[in-house]
Amino acid sequence: MIDGVKTKLLRVIPDERGRVMEILRADDDLFLKFGQVYVTTTYPQVVKAWHYHKVQTDHIVAIEGMIKLVLYDPREGSPTKGEINEFFIGVHNPLLVQVPNGIYHGWKCISEEEAIVINIPTEVYVYSAPDEYRLPPHGKDIPYDWSRNDG
Repeated sequence: MIDGVKTKLLRVIPDERGRVMEILRADDDLFLKFGQVYVTTTYPQVVKAWHYHKVQTDHIVAIEGMIKLVLYDPREGSPTKGEINEFFIGVHNPLLVQVPNGIYHGWKCISEEEAIVINIPTEVYVYSAPDEYRLPPHGKDIPYDWSRNDG
């Protein structure tokens, strides 16, 4: 696992009325601080990648559909520099992934329906100066192929 990345298995509690799933609590070991909460969606087979933050830490969970969340560690001096992590998260694998600053990340919707993703970043989004640094999803800067592995 990339240095600084943490995960939390999420427990779905169903009953005859529906279900509940806590995502992030202030008393969780991996809780840092609250910035904001937002929802984003991704259509089937679409890739949303790559970016990293200099300050912000993300807490990513897919609550509908499935995504392949991919992380890449470019940090000089990191014991995991150059490593890639893949997480298959969503309705079939409820998992929260904490992505520390400095780690490139992105995802691909791998379900047949739109994926609904919640992010709980530690910082508020600053429209005039976003803490977001991007690379193209299919470039040569990050050694990763988004195509499906049928092997």
